[in-house]
Formats: sequence, C-alpha cells, structure tokens
Amino acid sequence: MNWVSKKIHLYNVTMGLYMLDWWERCLFNIMVLILLCFIFLNGSRFAIDVYQSHLKVMFMNGGKYDMGIGMPS
Repeated sequence: MNWVSKKIHLYNVTMGLYMLDWWERCLFNIMVLILLCFIFLNGSRFAIDVYQSHLKVMFMNGGKYDMGIGMPS
C-alpha cells in the first residue's frame, strides 16, 4: 500500500465514507470540493479587500498614523 492509498483509506475511515456506496461517496466528495472552493474564493476576496482598504493605505503613507486609532492621515 503506497502513501496515497493510505491517505485515501485514512480519509474514508475518518469521515465514515467506507460504509457508503460509491455514488454516495462521490456526492459527498463533490459537496466537500464545492465547499472548499467557496471558502477559498471568499477568503481570497476578503484578503484582497483587507489589502486594498487597510494595508495599501498603510504602505503608501509609510505606516504613519496621526490619531493613533488606525485612521490613515
């Protein structure tokens, strides 16, 4: 048993997929992939928004804030 098949077996046993039929396992894996895609896309959107609204302003101004409450000058 190679490393990949061991990891697949561990995934099936951990998630309880070993007792499902092949089509039920396939549906579950498709739902997991869709969920991971949503998480990745929304996380990247959030990271871009944080960069554009906070970090970009901080890098452009050299990191200097006037009032000390996080408002850029």
